[in-house]
Amino acid sequence: QVQLVESGGGLVQPGGSLRLSCAASGRIFTVVTRGWYRQAPGKERELVATLTSDGNTNYVDSVKGRFTISRDNAKDTVYLQMDSLKPEDTAVYYCNVRGRPSYFSNLMDYWGKGTLITVSS
Repeated sequence: QVQLVESGGGLVQPGGSLRLSCAASGRIFTVVTRGWYRQAPGKERELVATLTSDGNTNYVDSVKGRFTISRDNAKDTVYLQMDSLKPEDTAVYYCNVRGRPSYFSNLMDYWGKGTLITVSS
């Protein structure tokens, strides 16, 4: 069974930095993307950043130049380095892996339970 466990959330002042980690366990036959999503109070969940298996990245416009997604293959861990944080970055951040559990399976989304980031002075 695939499990994703996020860590690194917390309270940070505007302009500060945090690094989120997402450790994966369990086997996925094919991984298409790894990524981070967030959901602010009263808003829908939105994509923050994704990383494909061949290393391509994609970011929502509001975080470009401030956030960086990366991966440690040996640890099967995905990171989100967040710099120059703003109050509007406040949200619950979710780790996501999109892939196929077996050769014949449809694509599935696997989610972590989320970690809260609060940006406030």
